[in-house]
Amino acid sequence: MKDNQQEKFPIVDEEGTVIGQATRGECHNGSRLLHPVVHLHVFRSGDLYLQKRPEWKDIQPGKWDTAVGGHIDYGEKPEEALHREVREELGISDFTPTFMGKYVFEGKRERELVYVYRTTYDGPIQPSKDELDGGRFWTIQEIREAMGQEVLTPNFESEFQRFFSRLLIID
Repeated sequence: MKDNQQEKFPIVDEEGTVIGQATRGECHNGSRLLHPVVHLHVFRSGDLYLQKRPEWKDIQPGKWDTAVGGHIDYGEKPEEALHREVREELGISDFTPTFMGKYVFEGKRERELVYVYRTTYDGPIQPSKDELDGGRFWTIQEIREAMGQEVLTPNFESEFQRFFSRLLIID
């Protein structure tokens, strides 16, 4: 399996206004074209669900990452993309997202305008066998212990620090 390098993404400014379009390949080849993505953090009883990225992914293969993360398609609104991605990646259609904020993430090969959401969800989760290598709930302590150990994606680590660093460790 491979990502579709010809898939069209919107190119945006730092406010999220669409100023052009480019392919996935162009966005991920080091061009650093700013393109929008959505992330959902799924909480249950104080724990946080993380997905395991498949080895075939072109960015951060094999690492643990935000429960749901996906690109916003050209012409799509962030909340529409969020619901589509959550359905595709975790099989969840009945959830209530809370918008946490947006920020620009700068990696080695790409720049993303990240729209961050969270939800509390107690229902079944069915990770996509096509898009993920599974997932599981992590305690906040487990996440803190994994930080900086090359286990989690740099994007997740930075986002966790930005939005959730004040979460308590419950023994």
